[in-house]
Amino acid sequence: MNNSMKRVDAMVPSIKRNAVINAIMATGVGGTTITESRGKGSGERPSFTGAKGTARYVAEYARMDTITTIVDDALLDKVVSAIMKEASTGKRGDGKIFVSTVETIYDICTQKKEL
Repeated sequence: MNNSMKRVDAMVPSIKRNAVINAIMATGVGGTTITESRGKGSGERPSFTGAKGTARYVAEYARMDTITTIVDDALLDKVVSAIMKEASTGKRGDGKIFVSTVETIYDICTQKKEL
């Protein structure tokens, strides 16, 4: 394993989860981790109707998923492009992508340092 690995965290609306994961995996990434979460930003939050259908409520938080993967630096642009293609609607609330450098990886099973 070389020393230029990146961690990509894509925060996307839950409804986009499967499409984004499929796009990431199609780039050749070995795996992803998904964390279900809720967020509050500048995008629209979902609204719903009350039990009797007479009142309309706006959810305090939007349902988001954070999809995390570790990629070789050479694959980074391809992964980011795949996420943007699947998650973007051109509206606020489409999400964010955070990229950070991975300094060290340890395999718990083998108890060895991999990077």
